[in-house]
Amino acid sequence: MKTTLTHIGTATVLLEAGGLNLLTDPAFDPAPAEYPTGPVTLRSLTGPAVEPGDLPVLDAILLSHDEHPDNLDATGRALLEGRTVLTTVSGARRLGAGAVGLAPWESHELTGERGTLLVTATPGRHAGDVIGFLLRVPGEDEALYISGDTVYYDELDEIGRRYTVGAAVLHFGAAVVPYFGNDYITMDGEQGARLTRSLGARTVVPVHYDAWDHFTQGRDGITDAFARAGLDDRLHWVERGLATVIDTTPSS
Repeated sequence: MKTTLTHIGTATVLLEAGGLNLLTDPAFDPAPAEYPTGPVTLRSLTGPAVEPGDLPVLDAILLSHDEHPDNLDATGRALLEGRTVLTTVSGARRLGAGAVGLAPWESHELTGERGTLLVTATPGRHAGDVIGFLLRVPGEDEALYISGDTVYYDELDEIGRRYTVGAAVLHFGAAVVPYFGNDYITMDGEQGARLTRSLGARTVVPVHYDAWDHFTQGRDGITDAFARAGLDDRLHWVERGLATVIDTTPSS
C-alpha cells in the first residue's frame, strides 16, 4: 500500500491511503500556548505546519485519545464535527455523535468515493485510554501501523504476530508528566527500536518527539538508539508540511 504522509505537527499527520484522506490526532492551536488541567499544565512550543483551512476533504479522523491537548486541542476538536472519528470506546462516549469507539483488535471499514480501508485498533498504554491503528486495503497483506501515544510493552508484540507491518508511524518523545510519576508515558528511542524489531517494519516514520515541553527526547536521541540497535536504516524522517510517499509494498 502506497501512502502519502504529511507530518503537520506533534502527532497530527495527514494520510492519503487506499484512496482515502485521513487525519490523525488533530492539534492546530497557535503556539506557544499553555493548557492547565487540574494539577497538570502542558505547554506547546511550536504550531502546526499546515492550517486547518488548507486540508483536503477528509474521509475520517483517527484519534488515538481525546483527553490530552497535544493530541486534540480546541482547534482540532472543531474539526471533528460532522466527520467520522475512530477512537477509544470511552472517547467515543465523551465525543458523542460521529465517533466510533474501537476496543483493541476491533476493526471498522471506511469507504469513500475513491476507495476502502480496513482500520483495526491496536493496544496502547498511556496516561488514560489510548489505541493505535492498523490500516489495510482489503485484499492486501501489508499494513501501515500508527502507534498512538504508548510505551512499548509485551502486548504490542501481538501486532507483528497477527499482521504484516510494512511501515510504522511511531509516537516518540519519552514524555514525562511529573503528576503521573517519573516514568515515560510515550516511547523513547530504545523502546521504539524494540517495537520496530518486533513488528518487522521496514520503514519507521517518527512523530510526536518535539514541540511540547513535556517531551524529554528528540531526534538525536531517537537516531542514536536506533543506531545502537542496528536499525538506523529503518528510520525515515519527514519534513513537516511536505507530502512524502511511504510504500509498504515489499520489493520483489
